[in-house]
Amino acid sequence: MNMTSKAEILAAATVADPRWAAVVARDAKADSSFVYSVRTTGVYCRPSCGARRPRPENVAFHATAADAEHAGFRACKRCRPDQAPRALQQAAMVAKLCRHIEAADHPPSLDELATHAGLSAHHLHRVFKALTGLTPRAWAAAHRAKRMRAELDRGGSVTDAIYGAGYNSNARFYEQSNDVLGMTPSTYRAGGADTDIRFAVGLCSLGSILVAASGRGVCAILLGDDPDALARDLQDRFPRARLIGGDAKFEALVARVVGFVEAPSIGLDLPLDVRGTAFQQRVWQALRAIPPGETASYSEIATRIGAPRSVRAVAGACAANALAVAIPCHRVVRNDGGLSGYRWGVERKRALLDREAHGVRGEAAAAGKRAGRSDRAPRA
Repeated sequence: MNMTSKAEILAAATVADPRWAAVVARDAKADSSFVYSVRTTGVYCRPSCGARRPRPENVAFHATAADAEHAGFRACKRCRPDQAPRALQQAAMVAKLCRHIEAADHPPSLDELATHAGLSAHHLHRVFKALTGLTPRAWAAAHRAKRMRAELDRGGSVTDAIYGAGYNSNARFYEQSNDVLGMTPSTYRAGGADTDIRFAVGLCSLGSILVAASGRGVCAILLGDDPDALARDLQDRFPRARLIGGDAKFEALVARVVGFVEAPSIGLDLPLDVRGTAFQQRVWQALRAIPPGETASYSEIATRIGAPRSVRAVAGACAANALAVAIPCHRVVRNDGGLSGYRWGVERKRALLDREAHGVRGEAAAAGKRAGRSDRAPRA
């Protein structure tokens, strides 16, 4: 066999390997799956390495960096494949900063956090928000809100709870109490007593729908087959609130929500009253960042919020979501793309995803037609 035919055979084998497509695309998602070595340079790289693409006949694939080094190759100094992927390094760094924020007596400043991480304040702010969905300041506020709820649940005085949660003064807390708890501390402790929540039950193509709103915004969008069960669910969530049947004005709001359920890709331009733990808020922020027509796996969401090992907790946060479609937990799927459990039923999940996919395709087609018309020469 001559050298030319041998090179051609090696090149053909590499190109036929599905891993080569990841190398050509510099796919960062494949970085944790394999590395590749280049015979002519003696180095091995991540699939996402920005170095010049090697000739396929010179490439070999290895399951791990250790395998590549055992075969006699050294790590690329550009992509550093012998270290943890950058995304995992950033996730670990953000996770440590989250623990630092939670352990601090007072919320650390952005400059303090940047010094702690060894990054510029601007870069830290961008990375932190990209991974958690919250700014460091918002993360600290959410954690203090969680501590405040825990202190109130212990049964001590409101003043003790305020200082125990890390607030400097009563006045400072009461300025923010509605944002922190959605109500005053005494009302929160009373299980939502003296809080008015308007609601109405209607019908949509997915079955029965219950829409509820507090003075702050829509606080529940529940789907199901039994209207009575939906009303009981709402009552369990707000056991001491005053549940008031919606009037004609509220029915108009319900109609807007129903229209959103029928065409979820249009978006819901209504204020939301989102209540949950700091972790749930992070997950829900990440869910709202998934564009219509797209999906993400539970593990991807866990990585985005800086908690890659909290896949089960992410699933729990999705299950605790009380704002169907508005917080799109239906866009979260298994790692293999299959539809997993959905608190309102897998068939409803499938229907919502199908509607979003058709809506996005329809918008793209309409945009193409508009572009085509604009390219036509005007009639004389």
